[in-house]
Amino acid sequence: MVLTAARSVNQSNYSLGDFKLCHRAPAELKCRDGDELNVTLNSTCFLKMAQFGFENDIQSILKLDMPILNAPMARWQRKASSSNTSSLNGLSPGKPTNVSLSSSKTPSKTPGKSKKTPSKIGGDRFIPTRNSKQMDVANFLLTKENEPLDANTAGSTLESQKAWSVSLNGYNIEDAKILHFGGKPLNAPEGYQNNLKVLYSQGSTPASTKKTRYISSTPDRILDAPDLRNDFYLNLLDWGSHNILAVALHNSVYLWDATKGDIILLMRMEREEDYICSLSWTKDGSYLAVGTSDCKVQLWDVENQKRLRSMSSHTARVGSLSWNDHILSSGSRSGHIHHHDVRVADHHIFTLTTHTQEVCGLQWSPDGRYLASGGNDNLVCVWPRVHEGSAGNDTQFVNCWSEHQGAVKALAWCPWQSNILASGGGTSDRHIRIWNVNSGSCISSLDTQSQVSSLVFAPNYKELVSAHGYAHNNVVIWKYPSFSKVAELNGHEDRVLSVILSPDGSTIASVAGDETIRLWKSFELDPVKKKAKDKLTKSTSSGMHQSIR
Repeated sequence: MVLTAARSVNQSNYSLGDFKLCHRAPAELKCRDGDELNVTLNSTCFLKMAQFGFENDIQSILKLDMPILNAPMARWQRKASSSNTSSLNGLSPGKPTNVSLSSSKTPSKTPGKSKKTPSKIGGDRFIPTRNSKQMDVANFLLTKENEPLDANTAGSTLESQKAWSVSLNGYNIEDAKILHFGGKPLNAPEGYQNNLKVLYSQGSTPASTKKTRYISSTPDRILDAPDLRNDFYLNLLDWGSHNILAVALHNSVYLWDATKGDIILLMRMEREEDYICSLSWTKDGSYLAVGTSDCKVQLWDVENQKRLRSMSSHTARVGSLSWNDHILSSGSRSGHIHHHDVRVADHHIFTLTTHTQEVCGLQWSPDGRYLASGGNDNLVCVWPRVHEGSAGNDTQFVNCWSEHQGAVKALAWCPWQSNILASGGGTSDRHIRIWNVNSGSCISSLDTQSQVSSLVFAPNYKELVSAHGYAHNNVVIWKYPSFSKVAELNGHEDRVLSVILSPDGSTIASVAGDETIRLWKSFELDPVKKKAKDKLTKSTSSGMHQSIR
């Protein structure tokens, strides 16, 4: 096709960048005959090519070669930035780093494992949330507490600091030390039992050198006690601090020296029908109190084998006795308890009248604060100490328990816990009960399936010893306070009436209706422990030699 265009003289040129768009003035087109269709097609192609070129030029103009400074960071850039920051410590923000994204990848295989484990850098670190106040206090303690203080203002400064700390922080900063190592930990309270098993020990003892305690099932010695009265309510045996065992055989009192083996007849009652009901040594072991069936209480000087006095105040036999310094307490079949001051001529100073039947158990606590009494009326009573110069009658007991269903003769105070009392019931009850005198509550109870006639605590191993009548007729050693059975001491052929502990705490003596006294050496200490205990033991002096009249 031949296109001929007549251009006008008016022609305008417009430029935008490198692209020039020519706009021409209207022109007169002259076409040959028969070429009208070819003109139309060629004009269309020309227009499309011009449009395509125009769009390409526009795209090249709009393309940016410089970075956009204020635009938000792309998502892949944020991930790369966070990974690099967590993997590099000590780099300050704002400094460029050359760590590539490949550094955040873990090896594809772990040595020894075929399974791929995805991981994250810094994923195994745990930072706990801490109280900002505690951190401030810790910073102060670490930086300021060792600074020297002025001696003149030290006291007032410490007091003011404590007051300000309590006011501002709600607590004293001295009590908020972090990783503060003090002295040795506090000792566990007496009688505490740790039932947890020790799995690991730093200084464990080899099994070959570990010593186990052996308790013989046979008595160390057997003594004959002919004419012993088989009476549950009487207390016919006592062991003095001079290692002398006193036993009442019908109407006579015999002394057996456990150290030398000598036997001495101390006294015999004048009338054959009368008999001895109770015995009790003084704390220093020099004097022996004897309760009789003729309602009297006698005092004897054992060294000189001389009766010092005979005190009459009861109206029935005296079946129980207990000393508290110069005060001798006696319980009788009438249910009355009398306090005697042996220093004065008018010895009867106090009467306790709560029991309605025979008082068969009587024990002063080791610290002398309380007197425990048990009776055939199934009651256990605890009385306060008699104050100096007081006289008359008083029924105001500290505690009185009626849980037992049988006569209560067995009473024992815990030597290492002065507020703990153990009591045992007769045939109808058969229970051992542990009482807390301060709270007035029963801590524990154990059914022994046998009559409980006597109780005594063994401090060498912190155990409780019980004597039993029907149906077992034996002596049982219990671990206190768990009441796990340690050993049974069998051999008596009749009910065991009483059990008493030796002065050194290594041996117990049991007397039974079979007219025998058996000595069981069940609480001997190791030589090392025994030597240490002997150093701590001090001889106690008493003014009884000069005060008894």
